[in-house]
Amino acid sequence: MARTRAQDFDEKQRGILDLAAAVFADKGMEKASMSQIAAHAQVSKALLYHYYPSKDALIFAIIVTHLEELDAAIAAADDPKLEPPDRLRRLVGAALENYRGADNQHKVQLNASQALSDEQKAAVTALERNIVKRFSNILDTINPALNRPERPLLMPVTMSLFGMMNWVYMWFRDGGQISREDYAEVATTLILEGIKSVR
Repeated sequence: MARTRAQDFDEKQRGILDLAAAVFADKGMEKASMSQIAAHAQVSKALLYHYYPSKDALIFAIIVTHLEELDAAIAAADDPKLEPPDRLRRLVGAALENYRGADNQHKVQLNASQALSDEQKAAVTALERNIVKRFSNILDTINPALNRPERPLLMPVTMSLFGMMNWVYMWFRDGGQISREDYAEVATTLILEGIKSVR
């Protein structure tokens, strides 16, 4: 007979993911051990392995959960009825808001490629590309000239925007002189004004 799932399974699983991300972000993928993660999460190693059979499975789950939540937040914020610049602002704001409290998960995503199998890397890349596509589609609408075959600049411009968003955790502090909303406006304005001059 199959074992029934505990009512708090999802809650426990999410708590383990968050605490494991903190350990990986602090110690690195190689140095962090399942024993350290179990201790930090205040669960037994047996329970940890019940949820995640290996360290790479745990790392993969952290990244996939982070990216799926990011994609869902961006999709929920997107409104095709808005003018493209306002639509882009909404998406940038949603991404930066989703990053709130997710610095550890973000670090794991940026540093975990060596810990993943080729199959896991492919799954992560597919999620990342889907997220990037949401932004590049809008930028293409704003300036179709970015996507000329002889000078394809749409992806470099899109990834420049992601560079501004993805590295914000390195310097941004909530409660500082600039809010996430303010920085979302700054990043969007830099891209919107910049692509007017890109040839």
